[in-house]
Amino acid sequence: MKFIEDNGKSILGDFSWNKKYQYKKYDRTTTDNGKRTYDVEGKKIPSVTTILSATKSKESQESLQKWRDKVGVEEARKITQTAALRGTEMHYVIEQYINGIGYLNLTPQGDLSRRMAHVIIKNLEPLKVIYGNEVSLSYKKLYAGATDLIGEHFGEPTIIDFKQSNKLKKAEWIDDYFYQIAAYALAHEDGFGSINKGVICICTKDLHYQQFDMNKSMLNEYKDKWLKKVDEYFKSNS
Repeated sequence: MKFIEDNGKSILGDFSWNKKYQYKKYDRTTTDNGKRTYDVEGKKIPSVTTILSATKSKESQESLQKWRDKVGVEEARKITQTAALRGTEMHYVIEQYINGIGYLNLTPQGDLSRRMAHVIIKNLEPLKVIYGNEVSLSYKKLYAGATDLIGEHFGEPTIIDFKQSNKLKKAEWIDDYFYQIAAYALAHEDGFGSINKGVICICTKDLHYQQFDMNKSMLNEYKDKWLKKVDEYFKSNS
């Protein structure tokens, strides 16, 4: 997948669609306290992010609170909200490119998100086949979520997630991202077909790119740990 110039316009090319799976679209609801659920066959089930948030370690919770205390509650809210809006816009730009639909947000925020999207796309050249984008997945009516992209990366069935960041990341900081990929892979394998790897694409607001790959062994490790989190969540909310 890469940009191709066509009559002065940049479009995505060098990839093909293989709609081998009949993915469904689940409706999502977000409560006032930020808890997300998906409607799966008439049953509301928690999202992957809701389970991750509810099962955070004490250390992670304390670290987040220290940051809030350091910058101030209002400033922390503004930083989080700005990052969320930037990430949503970046995801939408990539989604529209993949669908072959033109989209342009001329606001300063829109311009930055578009440039961030371009950075990610330019680093996805090994992706040659797409099964689906913004794909809803669920696992045994225990949890659900939406992954950004599923396709063949270097010829292997892969779950791909896009992330924005204020700064460069270290692998030890992004455990939740690994859990998300594992959760989606587990759900895909339960309902559709096998997944051999995961790819996390990160672009910072300064347009620096990072990529973290998960091979089959790492996926299996995180699947096991993820199912323990799911079990912990339901025991705490029974």
